[in-house]
Amino acid sequence: MLEVEGLTKHFSTGGGVLGVGAETVRAVDRVSFSIARGETFGLVGESGCGKTTVGRCVLRLVEPSAGAVRFEGENLLELGKDALRRRRRDMQIIFQDPYASLNPRMTVGAIVEEPLVIHGVGSRVERRARVARLLDEVGLATDAAARYPHEFSGGQRQRIGIARALALKPKLIVADEPVSALDVSVQAQIVNLLQELQREHALTYLFISHGLAVVEHISTRVGVMYLGRLAEVAASSVLYERPLHPYTRALISAIPNPDPDAPRERIVLAGDVPTPIAPPSGCRFRTRCPLAEAVCAEIEPELEELEPGHFVACHVAAREAATPQIAGTFPSEAS
Repeated sequence: MLEVEGLTKHFSTGGGVLGVGAETVRAVDRVSFSIARGETFGLVGESGCGKTTVGRCVLRLVEPSAGAVRFEGENLLELGKDALRRRRRDMQIIFQDPYASLNPRMTVGAIVEEPLVIHGVGSRVERRARVARLLDEVGLATDAAARYPHEFSGGQRQRIGIARALALKPKLIVADEPVSALDVSVQAQIVNLLQELQREHALTYLFISHGLAVVEHISTRVGVMYLGRLAEVAASSVLYERPLHPYTRALISAIPNPDPDAPRERIVLAGDVPTPIAPPSGCRFRTRCPLAEAVCAEIEPELEELEPGHFVACHVAAREAATPQIAGTFPSEAS
């Protein structure tokens, strides 16, 4: 359904007078992936790695600097304003912050109905009936339509955002950290709701999150981002059982274990994430990678299919895949 090829987004810092001293933030740099119809593609990484920018560029809420985004074979970056608006009926977004994404001056009914009004769908009576069905579908009482966002909890507000995203019967939904601002117990409810809606409406998700446990639960495949680039892409079960990139291994080792007595080794990365204004030469992860070699500073690794359906951008992992008897080891800290 969705093909993203060489997606790039650079921002200018502005600089001083006439742009003197302006610098370029390489937020997203040549990212490529695809999402099949009906699957959930999870996009994970540390804060600031560019995953939210990817989601917004896919929908052209942020204009990409380069690349192609093909939705059902049609390049969205080549569409004019009117054609893009028509296409957006098939693509919607659930925003991260349920407090900031809802207009406090509008009733819930008006918020959910607004996409239908903008696209001229149905009569007023038909739209009101559609709103009532949507609110019921996401677990809210029908009388919620007459109330305002401030009268609801965070989880309820996110349900309102989900109802709004479903209003136009989209095929693709970009879920931009939809549970990160919610309590853990509420997170589970929203994730279960998203899965239920996916089954009922044959939805396809681009699920963006920094919570690896949540992504493991909901995703079919997972892409791991680091400093604007994809480091690893694989089926969810494969990625969590056999991560090949050193960064992915470190992320997975940090997932909390509910059993306090279970033995666990946590991989501790040295240093801080470099600035996207001046990323390191070669592999962007090399400055924090305990397995880095000379070649890592000279040549930037590209995503390679090291196993069927398992893509990794790492010189060391590529060599180990070719010679399995050579195994890299990480310094670890008992936790």
